[in-house]
Amino acid sequence: MPKRDIITWSSLITMYTQSGYYEEALLLFSDFISSYEDPNEFLLASVVSCCGRLGSAVKGAQLHCFVLKAGFDQFVYVGTSLIDFYSKGGDVGAARLIFDDLSVKSTATWTAIIAACANAGKSELSLQLLRNMLETDVVPDNYMVSSILGACSLLEYLEGGKEMHAYVLRRGAKMDVTVTNVLIDFYMKCGKVKTARKVFDQMEVIDTISWTTMISGYMQNSSDWEAISMFRDMNSLGWTLDRFACSSVLISCGSLETLDLGRQVHAYTVKANVDSDGFVKNSLIDMYSKCDSFGDARKAFDCMVNHDVISYNALIEACLTQDRLYEAFELFAEMRDNLILPSLLTFVSLLGASASLFSLELSTQLHALTIKFGFSAGMFVCSILIDVYSKCSSVKDARQVFNEINEKDIAVWNSMLFGYIQQCENEEALKLFLKLQHCLQKPNTLTFVALIASSSNLVSLLHGLQFHNQIVKVGLDFDPHVTNALVDMYSKCGSLEEAQRMFDSALQRDIACWNSMISTYAQHGEAKEAINMFEKMINDGHKPNNVTFVGVLSACSHVGLVEEGLHHFSSMSRYGIEPETEHYVCIVSLLGRAGKLVEAMQFIEQMPIPPAAIVWRSLLGACREAGHIDLGKYAASMAISIDPKDSGSYILLSNIFASKGMWINVKKLREKMDSNGVLKETGCSWIEINNEVHLFIARDQSHHQTDLIYSFMELLIRHVKGMGYDPEDTTFSNE
Repeated sequence: MPKRDIITWSSLITMYTQSGYYEEALLLFSDFISSYEDPNEFLLASVVSCCGRLGSAVKGAQLHCFVLKAGFDQFVYVGTSLIDFYSKGGDVGAARLIFDDLSVKSTATWTAIIAACANAGKSELSLQLLRNMLETDVVPDNYMVSSILGACSLLEYLEGGKEMHAYVLRRGAKMDVTVTNVLIDFYMKCGKVKTARKVFDQMEVIDTISWTTMISGYMQNSSDWEAISMFRDMNSLGWTLDRFACSSVLISCGSLETLDLGRQVHAYTVKANVDSDGFVKNSLIDMYSKCDSFGDARKAFDCMVNHDVISYNALIEACLTQDRLYEAFELFAEMRDNLILPSLLTFVSLLGASASLFSLELSTQLHALTIKFGFSAGMFVCSILIDVYSKCSSVKDARQVFNEINEKDIAVWNSMLFGYIQQCENEEALKLFLKLQHCLQKPNTLTFVALIASSSNLVSLLHGLQFHNQIVKVGLDFDPHVTNALVDMYSKCGSLEEAQRMFDSALQRDIACWNSMISTYAQHGEAKEAINMFEKMINDGHKPNNVTFVGVLSACSHVGLVEEGLHHFSSMSRYGIEPETEHYVCIVSLLGRAGKLVEAMQFIEQMPIPPAAIVWRSLLGACREAGHIDLGKYAASMAISIDPKDSGSYILLSNIFASKGMWINVKKLREKMDSNGVLKETGCSWIEINNEVHLFIARDQSHHQTDLIYSFMELLIRHVKGMGYDPEDTTFSNE
């Protein structure tokens, strides 16, 4: 067999490399080395490229050693291939060393190192290298420009992308359609929608990717109507929409909850023969679920041949929005049976469902699975786990998750603060804040909202004032969430003037802010002020919600404005609001306090929804005030039948019996309560003296000054009795 020359070897190795036979190319190179001592730079560059394609770090390092030994390290083709090899392996530092060592650099060399830095997220470095390159005679090509713009898009680095855009314009050459598409994508990802549209409108050549980039960009920036409008323009001009454009428009239809339009786009996907695509199917599931058409979402899922984690996540999320919580967990079980690995989003959705079910056992199992699949270390999951355990009344487990996090961000601290507040452990929330002050994390708006809420729950005006001062110092006093919390805190602490002052100082008053003020006046019996505030809110152009009417109806109930209360109740339908249990409770209380017990009874019987136990308990409370035994017994029996474990109904009925001296009935009721395992919630109160909160629980003697407190109470009782006061015991006793 005749001996091959170096040109033949180079041609063979290059052919294998270009055809994707990288292993074979490397074997040929080994044979070549055994026959020839000196390869040329083109052959070496081709072989180094093979190592990069294979991802073989060992073979690449061996070739790099060969290059250095053979003295080819200053050849531009070889150097460029080595830069590409190391950048593909993620070693940008090694690629940079090779680049810096090269005495001659071509456009491809600069492109390779700039693209390597850009892909590694080193956007500033890639731009600096570009500036350095522009000081030479090398002119960047379209691939380099696209690489830098792509990196700026990923990092949302607006200034860098604008600098690249300016360079292209200064160059004066017509932009390639590929570069223009990347530029549109860059502006869209940076939220500059109008600029992206301007670039699109100035394009002389437009392809399908241009249209798709604009449509998806509009969707990602919540400009959903614009996305749909561009979809229609594209279709009317005869362009064929691809799967990505259809998916984006379907997501926009879901966000806008336009079911009819979503169905039209669905029909188009069938006509365009992209309805079987996975992206389109997942978008259909998302669209139908958001448009409150779960049946269609399920059909789209069932029609899929190959389900993936995205399709399961979409349907699980659809189940959660429709309160089909158990069905969501059935889907998760099916997903695991099909050996489809869950993603982070899967666990986020399911943990939210377990929190809604208040299921500690289920939450614990999901926590174990997050550990198994490697998601438990993330800050986001930890914050959710803290919230889930808190809602499941296991704040101890929430604190354990919190303690196991080494580096906590402010979101984790906030989750733990709100966890304590949810379980009424407000003192622990304040202690946790003291620890937060000793770490490097800076409290944000949610932190102060939580702290103000804890002050409200403790009715501690002193703490509230301290936090208010800190809020002013950090410049968060005009945040609407903080303003709402402060209005609520001042009202609960009995400082109506400060609450009104905070309300008046608010730059932006949302519906929550108005509701806080209406509720404040209602709770303090200022019915006229509450109703005036409601009328001001309407005149200001705000639409009331469910909470608004709870405040208005409560105000009417507290002062006996029967006609006005009934008028506001009937006006709810005018604002598209269906009355809920809280509103019915307010009306029953309104009628009951006015002595209209029969009307209250008739109102309950005519309710369009099954009355909850609290509705009957409201009537029972009115019967206690009026001393109506028969109606009280009936209301109590109805409330107990709905909620047998609630102690409130037993206590109210017992107090009715006690007020009439029916002690035998009181005893029988207590025996029934004991046999049903119903426990009366222990009474609790607290007082703040000299910056210290003192907590008192009924029959608890753990306070360090218990003897002094009880002896002083006995002295007060004797003094009151000495003044002629004879208390009448008509209250339910634990004894």
